[in-house]
Formats: sequence, C-alpha cells, structure tokens
Amino acid sequence: MNRAFNPPGVAAPAGNYSHGVEIAPGARLLFVAGQVGTNPDGTVPPDVGAQTDRVFENIKAVLAGAGMAMEDVVKLNVLLVSPDHLGAFREARNRHLGACKPASTLAIISALASPAFLVEVEVIAAKAP
Repeated sequence: MNRAFNPPGVAAPAGNYSHGVEIAPGARLLFVAGQVGTNPDGTVPPDVGAQTDRVFENIKAVLAGAGMAMEDVVKLNVLLVSPDHLGAFREARNRHLGACKPASTLAIISALASPAFLVEVEVIAAKAP
C-alpha cells in the first residue's frame, strides 16, 4: 500500500494533497498523460468545473483500463489557465479524489494546447502487488 507523508516541520498541505507519497515495493507504475476536459464525443464543456469533472472521468477510465483506481494515484500535476479557476477546480477535484491525498503540483499558465481547454491534469499511479 502507498503511504502519504506530511511530516512535522513542514507546513500542513494547503489542500487535498500530501507532501510526499511512498510507493510500495514491487508496485506497478502507470503514467497517465495530461488529460483535458474533452468529452468522448469530442465536445469541450465551457466552464472549468465541468472540464475538471471530465478530466477526472477520463483519468478514471485510463486507470480502470490498467486495473487501477483513484486510490492508486500518488502524484497529480495540474495546469490551470487562470487563478480565477482555483475554487471550481478544487471543488471538482475533491469530489473525485475522496480520501485519496496524492502529492500534487499546481501551476497557473498562460495557455494550453487549445484555447477551449481551461485545465489539464496528469497523474502517476502505483498499485502494490
């Protein structure tokens, strides 16, 4: 089982994440490419909350294809195009992560691959044997 670490001497995480996650020996690793809010039919929702929900549905589908689930996620890398999107992103993220608290990095950037994309998330997952 993967273990989260938030040691004393480091300020508590400011959100639903951990400062570090230890991967169990012999775990299978899955690197999930950055996922954007594109629906299976190719449409993109207009707001960051709906796009974030779609991002995590896409991530869950990739994880399921590898026999994994959200509780196996050990690292999130998040890209947002506006600081104004933080609240809606965090609300949607927290719904999808539940009790999972992976290590996480979030950056505000000027643009993603398409002007329609407001958020992109890549993950690393590890499943113990």
